[in-house]
Amino acid sequence: MTATLETATTEYIDFPGAKLAYRRIGHRSARKLLLLQHFTGTIDAWDSAVLNALAEVSEVFVLDNAGVGASSGTTPDNVDEMATYAEAFIAALGLGEVDLLGFSLGGFLAQVMAARRRVAIRRMVIAGSAPLGGEEHLLEVVGSAFAKNAPDVRLPLFFTPSDKSQAAGMAFIKRALSRTSERDPDNGNSVSDPQAKAIIDWCARSDPGHQSLKAIKTTTLIVHGSDDTMFPADNAYVMFKNMPDATLILYPDSGHGALFQQPETFVAHVKTFLEL
Repeated sequence: MTATLETATTEYIDFPGAKLAYRRIGHRSARKLLLLQHFTGTIDAWDSAVLNALAEVSEVFVLDNAGVGASSGTTPDNVDEMATYAEAFIAALGLGEVDLLGFSLGGFLAQVMAARRRVAIRRMVIAGSAPLGGEEHLLEVVGSAFAKNAPDVRLPLFFTPSDKSQAAGMAFIKRALSRTSERDPDNGNSVSDPQAKAIIDWCARSDPGHQSLKAIKTTTLIVHGSDDTMFPADNAYVMFKNMPDATLILYPDSGHGALFQQPETFVAHVKTFLEL
């Protein structure tokens, strides 16, 4: 049977300083898609509706970076080191040329990997992210979300207050909890503190003339929510305007988790993009 996010075995691979946990979704395929996760997110924080559908056209790899979820080691406090682990993972598994899907913080890693070209990247999807020197409201938005005492903090964090968006959020939460065995642990402050530092430092760094974006030659699809409060949509436009080969899609009435609010639409866009 084809492995899904809910049924795939968690596998491990050793690196100096960390044993990284990962899952392989879908059929073995010539096309490889590596997913890079958001702030504090583990493998189990992905949306099964997105991953299982993308696995119809690519072999999908989901990864816990160092110190995150089931992975051992210390969580890096900078984007470059996180990207180095992802590059080492690609090389160690012998994946060859890959596509990347980076969500939020994962989009930072994808940008670094595409710009420095230590591994072969064919196409790249960046969702709900920001460029070097971009605008972020991480601590404010996370603090506000926890203060709302919602049934799940991801409802105010990833979705807009509209009834339609919140209903989509509840459906996402249900899907994200569908796996019942070998679920990743939440490693608390040992992950959130260094990752928060990495995000804040990334957005505080100056990038005159957006040279880091202009160095990205990879064909890129940028997807963003119109009402993302963590990384406002202006970030997506900056990336679109300064990357040499980028396409931008904005989803209406959508927050930081736009890809989870509209999974069918997102998957259709990504499948079309990857198959071009």
